[in-house]
Amino acid sequence: MATMQVALWVIIFLVALALVFDFMNGFHDAANSIATVVSTGVLRPGQAVVFAAFFNFIAIFIFHLSVAATVGKGIAAPGVVDVYVVFGALCGAITWNIVTWYYGIPSSSSHALIGGIVGAVLAKAGAGALVTSGIVRTVAFIFVSPLLGFVLGSLMMVLVAWICRRTAPARVDRWFRRLQLVSAGAYSLGHGGNDAQKTIGIIWMLLLATGYASAADAMPPTWTIVACYAAIGIGTMLGGWRIVKTMGQRITKLKPVGGFCAETGGALTLFIATGLGIPVSTTHTITGAIVGVGSVQRASAVRWGVAGNIVWAWVLTIPASGLVAALAYGVSRLLF
Repeated sequence: MATMQVALWVIIFLVALALVFDFMNGFHDAANSIATVVSTGVLRPGQAVVFAAFFNFIAIFIFHLSVAATVGKGIAAPGVVDVYVVFGALCGAITWNIVTWYYGIPSSSSHALIGGIVGAVLAKAGAGALVTSGIVRTVAFIFVSPLLGFVLGSLMMVLVAWICRRTAPARVDRWFRRLQLVSAGAYSLGHGGNDAQKTIGIIWMLLLATGYASAADAMPPTWTIVACYAAIGIGTMLGGWRIVKTMGQRITKLKPVGGFCAETGGALTLFIATGLGIPVSTTHTITGAIVGVGSVQRASAVRWGVAGNIVWAWVLTIPASGLVAALAYGVSRLLF
């Protein structure tokens, strides 16, 4: 009985740690949802975070749990995951989130979590315990999501410029100040739909490993879904102000029309990825879309040095979080 109680408390602790990661995900990635709408002056920061948090949460009613299934069942082979692997994965992801938040670097919470899972599984059982197809799709979208965001953002900007070519700039600005509320809501919806599911996935992985869920289940317990969407919404409400300036102004100067095009391109990319069950980075996606919008105006409108620094953070995310996860896994095995 005592052993069972200890095991239950370990599971509760790890679920709480996963929800902390989810909260940090919302906190860290809030800037991605609100940077454009704040930097263009359409909403004040306080209004923007509440607006984004609302759409983060209502995504629970719209998207199928395809991404959660990929994270929960499609990264590590069945039977490999245990409480030590989950602990290591969460430590790796949370550590990388804290470091990049502190330095104001828009990195990927999503890929930090995937890197954490990969690092902990490698430390336990080697490369043979990884599900190659799930990892290949996730890694591929490190490149696909910003490229798709870039293309869709660029195309939206070209299309809008053509439609509005005979309209007075002041009138265009008024229209897109209203339309940007639609695009920002859509992007926040995509953010919640993809990112909350990653935490649902790792909690599902934990419940499967400890026998509190069955591999035959089509979805995890309802409480995990509600808790994860609530955690990311609360994290978004508290915001990630260090990153807002980088995303909203340092890459390129945005007007409401540019903000609308970037958010629409980013939202479409997230909807596609979530529909395919692929965990992608909202940071990668919106950065690609912002760069695409800026480059349509003129190449010099994009501060390529800032964008380059962000790309380096992307490259380092999976190996850095994986290394921390492997160390955390090893330490936890020694101590417990």
